[in-house]
Amino acid sequence: MLSLKKIIIFFTIENPNIGYVTLSILLLTSSAALVGTFTFLKKKSLIGDAIAHAVLPGICFAFMLTGTKHTFFLLLGAAFTGFLSLICIDAIITHSKIKEDTAIAIVLSVFFGVGTLLLTHIQHAGNPEQTGLNNFLLGKAAALLEQDVWTFGIISFLIVITIIFFFKPLFIIAFDRSFAQSIGMSITFFDFLLTLLLVLAITVGIQAVGVVLMAAMLITPAAAARFWTYKIKKMIVLSVIFSITAGLLGTTISYLYPAMPTGPWIVLVVSCIALLSFIFAPNKGIIAKKMKRDRFKKKIIVENTLKIFYHLGEKDKNFFNKRTLDHHFTQKVSPSQLKYAIQYLQRIKCIQKNITPSSSKAIDWFLTEKGKAMAVQVVRRHRLWELYLSTYLNIPSDHVHDEAESIEHILTEDMEKKLMQLLKNPTKDPHQSQIP
Repeated sequence: MLSLKKIIIFFTIENPNIGYVTLSILLLTSSAALVGTFTFLKKKSLIGDAIAHAVLPGICFAFMLTGTKHTFFLLLGAAFTGFLSLICIDAIITHSKIKEDTAIAIVLSVFFGVGTLLLTHIQHAGNPEQTGLNNFLLGKAAALLEQDVWTFGIISFLIVITIIFFFKPLFIIAFDRSFAQSIGMSITFFDFLLTLLLVLAITVGIQAVGVVLMAAMLITPAAAARFWTYKIKKMIVLSVIFSITAGLLGTTISYLYPAMPTGPWIVLVVSCIALLSFIFAPNKGIIAKKMKRDRFKKKIIVENTLKIFYHLGEKDKNFFNKRTLDHHFTQKVSPSQLKYAIQYLQRIKCIQKNITPSSSKAIDWFLTEKGKAMAVQVVRRHRLWELYLSTYLNIPSDHVHDEAESIEHILTEDMEKKLMQLLKNPTKDPHQSQIP
């Protein structure tokens, strides 16, 4: 049962081991999030997964050579095979027709397979020191000690300082390698630097979450943060916040329920944060995108309804005639769409209801000055785009209507002005209809 005493002990850090584990987790998750953000922006997410799996044979080799589980030697072996895996990936891509994703899959599986074989051999070799070595597969944060805090603290400090110092070139290369190369930046050096930081972040992180789940700690916080902002600095800050939150919650749950491992819980929490971001983030979340699509669909319905009023007025040479919602309207929009458009246009005072309806008892509607102005704008943009397609792209006049039907709803006022200037203030569209 969950007790208040355990919660108080955890958050007051009465037990120093709790403090060591918590601080280590926070250092690991924050450094992984920092490096993972740039890896994510460079679209190199699978590289992190490959390195995370490739460090296992290095850990096993280091143990076999030294006979001890000292953190320094194990991390040194992990870093060696992590770099070796990148060299192998690059060699496969350079000297064969195999693409990057396939090369990554090959190297990942081979290195992880070798690591598993070596781990199995160590476990059957009879060395009593090998106990707990298999924790590197899924991680065991509870085994972290004071010396690990110092090691992780130094490495995390180096990662943070390096990213701050080289932020601008790393940022430029992540977004536009061609531009970085054109201004004389050393692409090779900064690629190597980011790779070094990535290897360091992974080699220290595997003790907490293991080689299998480390890729999630690198990429998931960055992916979640990307949904909340377009700015790189805010993205980095959010990524670190998400990662630290997941680390703290995962450690808390693991302490309160000892049967539950820390690493998988950290990954589960950060995955939940990412899922909530994917769904609820403003502008880029699933709900926000759906609402934006719905608003645009409604905009199209309203503007198409206004166009019908305009075309009828153009035909009658009177834009303010009273109109019954007959087949002229229902041919263009469905009855439910028409109902929404009429209600909306009435609400914003673009159309008005006839006070004295005709004897047929059908309700008549007519455009207001505001409604006519909006209808003119939609029709003008439609006909300008038709003329542009016909004049500059040499598309036959009988093929431009459908394209203009979709474009008219997204053209802005600035675009309209540029079209007018480009077409030299035209008065007729390709069908010789008047451009209002």
